[in-house]
Amino acid sequence: MVRHAHHVRSTFPSRRVQPAHQATGFSYTEVLVAITLISILLIPALESLHSGVLGSGIHSAHANHHHRLTGKMEEILAKSFSSLEQEADAAGGPAVVVDAYSDTAGTASRRLVYLARYDGDNIDADNNPFTDVDAGLLWVNVQIEGENQALESLISQ
Repeated sequence: MVRHAHHVRSTFPSRRVQPAHQATGFSYTEVLVAITLISILLIPALESLHSGVLGSGIHSAHANHHHRLTGKMEEILAKSFSSLEQEADAAGGPAVVVDAYSDTAGTASRRLVYLARYDGDNIDADNNPFTDVDAGLLWVNVQIEGENQALESLISQ
């Protein structure tokens, strides 16, 4: 007996095998690369912020010293020329602190005042502003002790 192959229909509807859903999240490698990049870029950014914070503190101290110097200079310039001239003569030179106008010793950020007669015309041609001084001309210097901040001015009679 010869059997013919008949096409047998399945009673079940045919199903196609669907591929699994594609993953829509980040892979472990992508997350590691992202974290590494963020870490590498974050370090210089934080360092720049740190220097900015330090810079603001330095600026604040510098501005405070400048205002204190300006205040002391205005106080000195308000004095009579004759009293300043007497103190300059008593000091004896530009490198001697005038205690009468300087802050008391031990004061934080002490302001030092220097007074001296001044050679404005340099007629002796020695380029030293404190030799062969001119009558009626004084040099005033106010500085913060131990700092590089100072203000200078000339006063004429």
